[in-house]
Amino acid sequence: MSDLKVLIVCNICRSPMGEAVLRNVAQKRGLSDIVVDSCGTAAYHAGEGPDDRRHKIHIEHNARQIQTSDFTEFTHILAADESNLRNLERAKPKGATAEVRLWGSYLDHRPIADPYYGGMHGFEQVYQQCLSLSNAFLDHVAVDNEI
Repeated sequence: MSDLKVLIVCNICRSPMGEAVLRNVAQKRGLSDIVVDSCGTAAYHAGEGPDDRRHKIHIEHNARQIQTSDFTEFTHILAADESNLRNLERAKPKGATAEVRLWGSYLDHRPIADPYYGGMHGFEQVYQQCLSLSNAFLDHVAVDNEI
């Protein structure tokens, strides 16, 4: 499992929250060697910290844009929604080795709604969805890797 490297993709609120939640869930499962990062498909918020309205979860993150090297450095690239998935598919270089999927495809095939223009309730919903998706993803990977 030590070679599991996951990149969550959105931009400034869903992806850093997803990164923090997945890392936390993995650590609670004893998977402390998992690498989790997050980024956006555009550079809108590059260098900025995560949205302050996040759930009460510790997030150390500065936004960045996806790089060509991410497609070979990560084993899994998980898009928050279909728009980000389409952008990832367009950016995906030949020779990419990362599995690129909608994160929701591991559970219910639903995108993570963007809470950016809403209030705290939306961020709480994103947190709960990230929690469910993290568990579903790790359940899937655990079966594939027989851990």
